[in-house]
Amino acid sequence: MRTQNEFQPRQVNTKVLPLFILLFVSAAFCEDFKTINGKEYKDATITRVEPDGIVIKTKSGITKVHFAELPKEIQERFHYDLQKAGAYSAEQAANYTTYQKQQQDAQREREEAAAKNNAIVAQQEAAKNRTQALQVRYEELQKQEDDLLRQIGEAKQPGPAYYGGKNNRTLLHHPNPQKSQLPLLQSHLSDVRHEKSEVRKQLEKEQR
Repeated sequence: MRTQNEFQPRQVNTKVLPLFILLFVSAAFCEDFKTINGKEYKDATITRVEPDGIVIKTKSGITKVHFAELPKEIQERFHYDLQKAGAYSAEQAANYTTYQKQQQDAQREREEAAAKNNAIVAQQEAAKNRTQALQVRYEELQKQEDDLLRQIGEAKQPGPAYYGGKNNRTLLHHPNPQKSQLPLLQSHLSDVRHEKSEVRKQLEKEQR
């Protein structure tokens, strides 16, 4: 009958064995590749094997090397099949074409959305500018109306006063030189008030 100590070495070996396997596998996948054109990939690690080539990782980064670029012994090592590789490449090309179309469609949708948004912003800015212009014009017309009312009021006033008549004791007035302008001033006032009314309507419409 074996003692507990007789089983101890086997348990230690069982724990150490995976470490040796891991080191061996890591070393096995770290190798140099040379294409038929002479290009070398030093200390390359194979990260993926695909029907038409291998994906390797080097210090320079990750690269895919097609089997058509590699020597025959490497092709045989990875069971390269020209027919399967062609079908896979065609499938990948189709997938890439679909991906490109999806990206183009997405880009077009983004551009259309941006164009619509820009159009809305432009419309809002134009409406804002129109409102500001109408407000400025309304204020100008209000000032013109006030000024015309002042001039009309002055034109309706009697002219300079003086004493005349018998013994120069009667208060009289000279003719007001501005009185002749009353028809023109009143006509101008009517035009200003009409335009001011139209501007106010446009303002109310823009502010709805």
